[in-house]
Amino acid sequence: MKIQVSELIVRYLERLGVGTIFGMPGAHILPVYDSLYDSTIDSVLVKHEQGAAFMACGYARASGRIGACITTAGPGATNLVTGIANAYADHQPVIVITGEAPTYIFGRGGLQESTGEGGSIDQSAIFSGITRYHKIVERADYLANVLNQASKVLLSDNPGPVLLSFPYNVQQEMVDPAILDSIVTQKRSAAARDNDPLLDTMVQYITESDRPVIVSGYGCIKSGAQQQVARLSESFNIPVTSSLKGKGSIDEGSALSLGSLGVTSSGYAYEYIVNHADLVIVLGASFNERTSYLWNDRLMADKRVVQVDINEEQLEKVYRADLCIHADISEVLGGVLRRLNGHDHLAKTPQDIAAYKHAIETRARRERSAILQDGFSLVRDFFTRLGSHFADGITVFDDNIIFAQNLFSVSAGNRYYPNSGVSSLGHAIPAAIGAQFHARGTMFALIGDGGFQMCCMELMTAVNYGIPLNVVLFNNATMGLIRKTQSQQYRQRFIDCDFINPDYAALACSFGINHRRIETASDLDALFADTDFANAINLIEIIVDRNAFPNYSSRR
Repeated sequence: MKIQVSELIVRYLERLGVGTIFGMPGAHILPVYDSLYDSTIDSVLVKHEQGAAFMACGYARASGRIGACITTAGPGATNLVTGIANAYADHQPVIVITGEAPTYIFGRGGLQESTGEGGSIDQSAIFSGITRYHKIVERADYLANVLNQASKVLLSDNPGPVLLSFPYNVQQEMVDPAILDSIVTQKRSAAARDNDPLLDTMVQYITESDRPVIVSGYGCIKSGAQQQVARLSESFNIPVTSSLKGKGSIDEGSALSLGSLGVTSSGYAYEYIVNHADLVIVLGASFNERTSYLWNDRLMADKRVVQVDINEEQLEKVYRADLCIHADISEVLGGVLRRLNGHDHLAKTPQDIAAYKHAIETRARRERSAILQDGFSLVRDFFTRLGSHFADGITVFDDNIIFAQNLFSVSAGNRYYPNSGVSSLGHAIPAAIGAQFHARGTMFALIGDGGFQMCCMELMTAVNYGIPLNVVLFNNATMGLIRKTQSQQYRQRFIDCDFINPDYAALACSFGINHRRIETASDLDALFADTDFANAINLIEIIVDRNAFPNYSSRR
């Protein structure tokens, strides 16, 4: 018995393990929506399609599974662009299903047509640079090949977004459901690498070094290698720093943690690597502008470098390495640890990391070079209390980055997801909502007041579906990075950075959510004493001086 293409699409998504799809219906995608009605997939109505893309990204990051979003043709698809660009830059497996005008009116000026014919917008051209695979499916006879190509990208070791657009009449064509049996929808297991001689070389480098250091990136988290990183560090006394995206790949309360590496961080890790390390073991970290200190050659000079990454494109992208291993980090570390088993006498004797960090802090205070100086005492106090109140068990999506990078010590039981990708403002709230659809937990979204006003309507999505969420809103009534740069590099010629905020208490009331305004330490006392962080939707407004700037230079 044949079924409609629309139903085949939904069954395909089910086989991929998609549990939730975020989007907004329109006339050209209604056949797929009708098939979702009887599906095991939960559909979530968002307030704007960009929110759907960010929710799919948040779901994918938190779950490790495929995120999904769905829209209609034309503006429904084009509204996705920033969110899908974020998924592309972040290598997130996100599948996008869009509708399209019927094929028989292609090029004739059909409403919301996106084929590029007859002067219509060209959706394929728009998405060609921000997807790993995209296709307008004009016929059903090659559907199996299209879906297999989509699966190949989504299930690969280096995934990215896929966009499939289905004309209205194609969605209604009848096909044999047996097509699904020819489509790959499960990831194949990679071959073990325990006999790889490159692992012997890596072990040799570790045993020969006196002061090794590990740089752990997001690849460690994606590989599930956090415990192996901790074992390697603790068994052999190797200090660990993380990239911003890798924050949390080791418990930052560890005596061997150097915190986060990057131009907007405290500088502990940078100084240690430059001045002390003789071996740098890079695990799944891409040395982008932030992590590399604007590609500073001193960072990797005069030392051995080992780089391990599942994504071959990252190997030696910025720095030359003495040893490159293209493989899953968990498998590599498993093989290295087996080779080092029973060799505890090889443990290193690094500097006392706590004393080392204290000395740097003392010098920074004396020289007034600390990344966060005057004007941030309330923010610092908030993160101190957040860390002590929630030793583990919370998830944080962060648009602001600089505060949490330096002030939030991520434990082994917490999860931290910074706004990486294309670093779009307005990401944290929808991404956090998307993650909550995977598994409910105590969730925080950290965001500035500029970014908040780009996505605040999605708070009603949380309200509509009863999604608990804590939005921490840093209110300084300005676009902080822009005002900082205009202050320091453009002689305080401020233009289009300051604005008037709404009454956030009234706004929260209109949404039917809780509001707390934090202006003093006593307000923080009340916040952590009285707030239901686990089950409510809370808008927590923290007042920040608009003329207090983090102390770093982006050289822009």
